[in-house]
Amino acid sequence: MPTFSAPDGTDLAFHVVGTGKPLLCLPGGPMRASSYLGDLGGLSRQRQLILLDLRGTGDSGVPTDPAGYRCDRQVTDVEALRRHLGLDRVDVLAHSAAGDLALLHAARHPSHIRTLTLVTARARALGIDFTHEHRMEAAALRTAEPWFDSAHEAYKAIWAGTATDAEWDACTPFFYGRWDATAQEHAAAEVAQTNDEAAEVYGASGAFDPPTTRAALAALSAPVLLLAGELDSGPRPHVAAAAARLLPGAELSVQPGGGHYPWLDDPVHFTRTVGAFLDRAAQPTAAAGTCEDVDDAAEGLAEG
Repeated sequence: MPTFSAPDGTDLAFHVVGTGKPLLCLPGGPMRASSYLGDLGGLSRQRQLILLDLRGTGDSGVPTDPAGYRCDRQVTDVEALRRHLGLDRVDVLAHSAAGDLALLHAARHPSHIRTLTLVTARARALGIDFTHEHRMEAAALRTAEPWFDSAHEAYKAIWAGTATDAEWDACTPFFYGRWDATAQEHAAAEVAQTNDEAAEVYGASGAFDPPTTRAALAALSAPVLLLAGELDSGPRPHVAAAAARLLPGAELSVQPGGGHYPWLDDPVHFTRTVGAFLDRAAQPTAAAGTCEDVDDAAEGLAEG
C-alpha cells in the first residue's frame, strides 16, 4: 500500500486498482474510506484508479490538529498526491461530498487539471446544495418500491430531527437506484468506513467561499463532466445542471434509474459514460460541452 506525506506531516495512503492512464479518485461521505468506491463498476478496466484515503479514513493517518479535516484544508493533500505521482496534469474523479474538495482543488490549481468528473457530487463550494424539498422530490419517485412506506416515514423523522438509529437505517434504500443484495452489502459497510468526527469538521464554517471559487473556476479550461442519478436526491439532476452552468464547457449526463452510487445501479452505463468522456477529452480536437448540452440533459427533469 503506497503512502505519502501531507504538508502538515500526516501520513496518507492511496490504493491503486486497474491499469491504464491514472485517474485520481476522491471519496465522499464526507470522510468515508475509499474502499466503498470499489473499482467503480469496472472502470478500472479502462483506467488505473488512484483511490485516496482522505486523512483520518481507511489506511491514512490522523492529523494532529482536527481542524485539518476541513474541506478547504485538504486541498493541499490532493495537490501533494499529484506531485507524489509525478503528474503535471491529472484526471480527477470525485464522488458526493468530495465534489467540494475537487472544485476547491481545481480553483486553486487549474493548470494541473486535465479533466474533472463529478459523480452525484455536492457543490457547496459554488454556493449550490440540495435541500429538504429536493430530498422529498426524489422520494416521491419511489412510491412503487416495496420498502417505500417504512422508508418514507423514517425520512420524515430525519428531517424533523427526531430520527432514531433504526430510522436512519430504514431510509437507506432511497440512496440506491436498486435496493438489491449488492446495495445492501454496500450500505452495511458505511458505518465502519466513516470517520464521524472528521465528517463534522469537513464542511465547517469557513470551508467555502462560493464567490471566490466561482470566479476562479470561470476561467477553467479543463473539460468537466457532471454525472447525476435520475433518482438521486443529493443532488437532483436539475441541481447538478445549475452547477454545470457555472463551469465553462461542462457536460451533464443523467443516468437513468441511477441513485447516489450509480456505478452499482448500472455499471455498464456508468463506465461507458465516464470512459467516453475521458476518451473525448484526450482528443486534442474534441469540442467542449456547451450550456445547450446541459439544457438537453436536464430537459424533462421537472417531471422527475
